[in-house]
Amino acid sequence: MTTNPAPIVGRAWLTESDARLPDFLAVIAATTDLADYPHADSVERNVLIYDSSRLRAATASPAGRKEVQGELAAALMDGPGLVVFKGAFPDPAVVDRATAAFHAIIEAQRASGTAAGDHFAKPGANDRVWNALEKLAVREPAVFVDYYGNDIVALVSEAWLGPSYQVTSQVNVVNPGGQAQTVHRDYHLGFQTNDVAEDYPAHVHRLSPVLTLQGAVAHTDMPVESGPTQYLPHSQKYEPGYLAWRRPEFREHFDANNVSLPLAKGDAAFFNPALFHAAGTNRSADIRRMANLLQVSSAFGRAMESVDREKMSNAIFPALLEAKAAGADVGALLNAVAACAEGYSFPTNLDRDQPIGGLAPETQAQLLGRALAEGWDPTRLRKELAAYGDRRRTDDV
Repeated sequence: MTTNPAPIVGRAWLTESDARLPDFLAVIAATTDLADYPHADSVERNVLIYDSSRLRAATASPAGRKEVQGELAAALMDGPGLVVFKGAFPDPAVVDRATAAFHAIIEAQRASGTAAGDHFAKPGANDRVWNALEKLAVREPAVFVDYYGNDIVALVSEAWLGPSYQVTSQVNVVNPGGQAQTVHRDYHLGFQTNDVAEDYPAHVHRLSPVLTLQGAVAHTDMPVESGPTQYLPHSQKYEPGYLAWRRPEFREHFDANNVSLPLAKGDAAFFNPALFHAAGTNRSADIRRMANLLQVSSAFGRAMESVDREKMSNAIFPALLEAKAAGADVGALLNAVAACAEGYSFPTNLDRDQPIGGLAPETQAQLLGRALAEGWDPTRLRKELAAYGDRRRTDDV
């Protein structure tokens, strides 16, 4: 049975001195009980494993979808903090087409001398594509529509963040010999120094994890020797964790006790951003381990990357129309819309963009969905999206 750690009672503020390894060890001593998660298939090394085909059957009805999403949210918050979906992308061709596009982007970066680095790994250990979401949409819109039409990505994103979530994506390729990352927590507070994190009250430390969801889609088979991501299950529940992960005793414990599970191409892992984690060392001789790292943001937060969602929406719209004409599932197309367009009404200029018939103006995603439903010409959409952007400017103030 999972257990929840007691908060540091009466503390309005947390300091690095609150981070004590014995307290941390008491939290991560929790075990993951399969009986608590009836839709999961197994527990491996304290990690919940879900069969995606089984989940698709269980979520066929609205009630079933809510039930599964409630279970996933509980697993991410109060359980191990990590869920693995076997066969999240059932068609390997969809993954392969995206992989080919990502490799082409990487080669173009190398040729132009703009090859990118990483937050936590040594330079040269990997190949990184920042803002891979927008780059894929503009370069290969049909691939984007097929890839981000994925129902498992939408299921878990909505389970953790609710509607109007915003997807961003960074592709990471760890080459043979690439060394492990250092253990860390992720965005938001995970990207702040300890002195800055201490300036945020304790309740913000508890809030930060529910503003984002971290995910990784395996674009290659990832045996353990290739260094798939390492985790400490249940570590997201340790309240001073944003002030603890840089401390040497916590890093040493992580290095000695982390969990790493093999993934097959098309599998996906999603985890609470407060979970202690790090990419592993690629000890293989010939595996270029590729993962598409998804950082999905709440409508109420700020994504890490700047994304031109108007450009993306214009780029993928013809592919959406073609897929609809070919009989594609409407739900899958709307998943792609959700991954592409801005799903939240705000911020906006309420002098120009006043809500009609409600409390909030139409979102960019709703506009794109309406254009798809009504079969607009792409030129009309381009004009409407430009007008949508103009309504949000403050030039005349």
